[in-house]
Amino acid sequence: MFSDDERSNRLRTGILNDFLGGFLNDVERARHLGLPESTRIRERTKIISPENLVLGEHCWIGENTVLDASGGLEIGEHTSIGLNCLVFTHSSWLANMMLENYSGSDLIERKPVRIGKGCFIGGNSVIMMGVTIGDFATVSPLSVVSKDVPPYSLVSGNPARVFQRYDQDHIKAEAERVRAQNAARRAEAQARGETPQWGSPPGRRADDVPQ
Repeated sequence: MFSDDERSNRLRTGILNDFLGGFLNDVERARHLGLPESTRIRERTKIISPENLVLGEHCWIGENTVLDASGGLEIGEHTSIGLNCLVFTHSSWLANMMLENYSGSDLIERKPVRIGKGCFIGGNSVIMMGVTIGDFATVSPLSVVSKDVPPYSLVSGNPARVFQRYDQDHIKAEAERVRAQNAARRAEAQARGETPQWGSPPGRRADDVPQ
């Protein structure tokens, strides 16, 4: 029933890891894959060629995301990649065009991808091979990134293009705003005798309601 060749045995290891991963939580799953202790990887994430993946501390990878590291993939610390994302570091386009789409074809092209630190990649986005995403960049959901993304920028669309640039002062101001909102929500929840969950409890403050 089972083939006993190098490729089959290599692929079977990944299949078994995927199966076992379904019984683990996000931290246990990362530990099982040999990733940093602070990593959180959600269910059904697939990593191709994990030996070529360099992942920083405190990263979060969403459900159903595919990380293709066959051409080399580096993801910086404190970066999140949303659910259902695809990160490609190889293409079989030429193999298809030349009718040479077989395993081991020398027409498979590979280029590394680098995603910087402090990045946010929105869900259902696609990162094409050879792309570098700069530090503290934001990719809006449903984007297709086929060119390099500058640091401190927000890109969106298909193909993705720059819609906004920001700096550390802007980020710090936004952080202060959100921390203040969450602190107020926690105080309100405690006043009601509730135990706050996460950064803020369920429900909206009066000043959150659109006027």
